[in-house]
Amino acid sequence: MPMKKLLIAAFSLLIFLLPLSAQNKKASGKEPLFGKAMATYPIVSNELSGACFYLVGGHGGPDPGAIGSYLDHKLHEDEYAYDIVLRLGRELMMRGAKVHFIIQDKKDGIRNEKILKNSKNETCMGKSIPLDQVARLKQRSQKIDQLYQKDKSNYKRAIFVHIDSRSQSKQTDVYFYHAPGSKQGKRLADRMKSTLAAKYKKHQPGRGFKGTVSERNLYVLRNTQPAGVYLELGNIRNSRDQQRLVLENNRQALAKWIAEAIVADYRGNKK
Repeated sequence: MPMKKLLIAAFSLLIFLLPLSAQNKKASGKEPLFGKAMATYPIVSNELSGACFYLVGGHGGPDPGAIGSYLDHKLHEDEYAYDIVLRLGRELMMRGAKVHFIIQDKKDGIRNEKILKNSKNETCMGKSIPLDQVARLKQRSQKIDQLYQKDKSNYKRAIFVHIDSRSQSKQTDVYFYHAPGSKQGKRLADRMKSTLAAKYKKHQPGRGFKGTVSERNLYVLRNTQPAGVYLELGNIRNSRDQQRLVLENNRQALAKWIAEAIVADYRGNKK
């Protein structure tokens, strides 16, 4: 074989082999907040490469948020919101996104139990969470804006996850708020709603989906720079809505569906 062809063949073989080696190193990431069992995650795509997210589980620290009764146990809003935020963040990172977890609990990680025990270990990225509501909301909003100023991405979104508390008889679907006049926030909220409606139609035919999208002048939406969506995942006091929370598979499905909605929104407009 002529030397030129031999060199080309050797170079082609090297190009073929190098990505395999690199892929073994780069096909996974690690996030200790997910817990020991889930800390390492696979990178399955680059669909969200260049996107940046600020994920906030509602309440935390001295404030458990809404509380519901389930059998002989109490369900605390902050624990379930945080678990779903971790799952959502993991789904986004698996798709190549940059994710900031604004509220953190270094002990909990992603949990599979039905009953997520309440604690006061949550911090705002290492800082104690104030009990005073305005101080608490101001703290997380300022942290988001500090990170926002440093991040270079064109597509930056804040996602706030909460669980409502209404009368026990009031069943609700997931519903969404965006800041008044926020076109980007409304577009993402609409995408989340349509995605969940399609998923319920596929997996629970005939059930229907009555989630809503609306403007609301909430502190964290009004006082943060990235476009944001505020999710209410259901009524923590309603027995049927509680199944959305206590079953690990349902928490994971919510996180995955929301992530898929975010991917679709990012594809449509990377700003």
